[in-house]
Order: sequence, then C-alpha cells, then structure tokens
Amino acid sequence: MRAVLAAPPPTLLLIAKAPVPGRVKTRLTPPYSPEQAAALAEAALADTLATLSTVPAGRRLLVLDGEAGRWLPPGWEVLPQSGGGLDARLAAAFAHAGPTAPALLLGMDTPQVTAAMLAEPLAAARRGGVDAWYGPAADGGFWALGLARPTPALARRLLLGVPMSTPETGPALLARLAAEYLTVSHLPLLTDVDTATEVDQVAAQAPDSRFAACRRTIVRTPGVTG
Repeated sequence: MRAVLAAPPPTLLLIAKAPVPGRVKTRLTPPYSPEQAAALAEAALADTLATLSTVPAGRRLLVLDGEAGRWLPPGWEVLPQSGGGLDARLAAAFAHAGPTAPALLLGMDTPQVTAAMLAEPLAAARRGGVDAWYGPAADGGFWALGLARPTPALARRLLLGVPMSTPETGPALLARLAAEYLTVSHLPLLTDVDTATEVDQVAAQAPDSRFAACRRTIVRTPGVTG
C-alpha cells in the first residue's frame, strides 16, 4: 500500500497540429473543404484535451506543431514539436517527460477516447509489472503509446524507423516492444480519424462530443466519399 501511495502520477503527452485550414486533416479534402476539415480537427483536439484534463496526471504536455488557440484549456504546458518525420517527432516528444514517472503519448485523432480508458490502466494499483501501454488502431496503426520508465534512448529505439501510417505500423511497434522485453498492457482498439468514412464512424461512437456536433453542422460535397 505504501508503494502505491508513493507512485508518481503519470505524464500525459498529446502530439497535435494546430487546426489551420490546408495544414491539418488534408486527407479529408474532398469531400470536406479545408475549412471544414480544420473545424473537425479542432473539435477532435478540443475533445481530446478535455478528456485528458480529467485523467489524473502530474503533468499535461501539448507537443504542438503551430500556435495554441482558444481551444487550449488551462493546466497544459505547450511545447513545440521537433523536426523530422512522424517517427522522429513521436520519439522526441518522450524527451519532454522525465524518467521517474510513466508517460503516455497519444494524438488528436481519437476524440471518442474516454477518461476511464486511460485512468484505470495508468492507476498506481494497476501499474505493477507493466513496462508499456499500447493502444491499437483499427487501421493497423496505434493511437497511444505509454512507457513506465520513459527515456529518450528507449523512445528512439522503439520508434525511429517504424513505418508510419501503414497497416504495418502497429505490428512493427509491437515487435520493437517485444525486442526490448517489455511487458505491454493493451488499451482498447479505437478508430482514428483519417478518412470521411471514419469521421462518420467516430461521430456515431461519441454522439455527445464536440466532434459529433461539428460533423452534424457540415454539409459535404455530394457523391464523394473517403
């Protein structure tokens, strides 16, 4: 019991792009206009920030490409993303988390995520024997990665060179985790929003979210799907 009480709260890392038309969610255009795609991105980002704000944490870090806007709630530190490909930027994000507390990194593409999905597996009483947390995405990628003892070197070994945004992304990362002999706790399977079809699926899964409300206000280009 004493060890559980002394366990440090986790660091939550959210890697995101500022929702600027033409720079975010470009795969949604068409059927959405760049402005509509940016509105959906902002809603997804706001939902994710709001959810993570309710998860017990020692620090909440937004690793951002761009400038923060009105969607940023209080209690978040904003740090710039590094350069390089997505694998390098994900690895570099972990460098902002100290090695003495677990860190969980996720993106802005799963506005349906709930606080319980994260708070329960990250609770001190549930962390014993766990080295990493892995959230699989329906497209074969991953929506979350957590490390019990995050270090920049470990993050680089796990992420650099992993092919991103392909059906092999998740299996490649799981193979890296296995090669490091890490005990992995699996989070729920979620759909991340990359296509118009996935917009509809995720909005239906979280009907009370900002994301779903935004989707309901948008009229898409007729006859175009994604």
